[in-house]
Amino acid sequence: MTKNIVGIDIGAETIRAVEVADAEKANPTIVRVAEVPVPKDATKQGEVLEANTVAAAFRELWSIGRFRTKDVVLGMGNQRVLSRDLTVPKAPLAQIRESLPFQVQDMLPVPVVDAILDFYPVSEGVGESGPVVHGLLVAAIKDAVLANVRAAELAGLRPVGVDLIPFALSRVLAPRVDGAGTVAIVDCGGNTTSVVIANDGVPTFVRIIPTGGDHVTKTIATRLEVTLAEAEAIKRHFGLVGRAKTPDDARAVAVTRETVGELLTSVRNTVTYYANTRPADVVRGIVLVGGGAALPGFRESLGDVSGLPVAVGDPFVSARTSRGITPELLRERSASISVAWSLAVGGRAA
Repeated sequence: MTKNIVGIDIGAETIRAVEVADAEKANPTIVRVAEVPVPKDATKQGEVLEANTVAAAFRELWSIGRFRTKDVVLGMGNQRVLSRDLTVPKAPLAQIRESLPFQVQDMLPVPVVDAILDFYPVSEGVGESGPVVHGLLVAAIKDAVLANVRAAELAGLRPVGVDLIPFALSRVLAPRVDGAGTVAIVDCGGNTTSVVIANDGVPTFVRIIPTGGDHVTKTIATRLEVTLAEAEAIKRHFGLVGRAKTPDDARAVAVTRETVGELLTSVRNTVTYYANTRPADVVRGIVLVGGGAALPGFRESLGDVSGLPVAVGDPFVSARTSRGITPELLRERSASISVAWSLAVGGRAA
């Protein structure tokens, strides 16, 4: 019997879930998709603040989506999660993970007892004292992770994993093929924008920028003195390529370009930092996903600012769909469900 799993993405405005069959195989199958609004003030940047309220939303999600399993993978990807380069003496992975609390306190903004630690090996080498493993330290504030897990458990769900969203996306977007080279995967979400740089499909660098599409909308609303709904409409209408026909249009275009431009600059600076610290590892291009991919002119402007070719990623290139998931539905909702999908299938490539 096929074991299904559901990826859950707690977004800025919506909680989305994707149920997948054969998640461990090369061509997983999407069998069910559903979403519900995020309860007001119950979450903040993907972190659960009101567990009972979010649990009720999860139960509604399961009722609407008719999901057949309660096994779920939750995603984390806000400023309560950090990733840092770390080199340790070569040892079995389990032993490296056990030793982390004794090695990384100086790298953390909180006491080590308040963090959940993991190590993601990238490559091996030789140091002054012998063989070493180069990798990424991933640290999450324990309370933030446990709050999300608790909400799921209160809803009767079974969390079987918590994944770093940039890692999950890299597994479905970056080909794990020798010689594929180094690419930067940029996920422009509502709360944050994550940049994960992968070499031959293996993540080697992660940064989470505390700015996303919602920040752009709020800035436009404040500068133009309009409602958030009006600001969102302005942002989507003009994007970075809209032309002004009236003085009000001109002001809207200027504010939109300035605000989105700040986000583009942050992405460029992140990629430039990586390139400057690893001059031998040339970034060949950028793969763009998330809401930013749909903003008119965003892809082209990111290419101009970064000086790199930018392509819109297709996280579903290896996906199959059940009878109830039409190609049209997948195309229509691909940007919104890509994170939940990547969480559901990420474990098979870990």
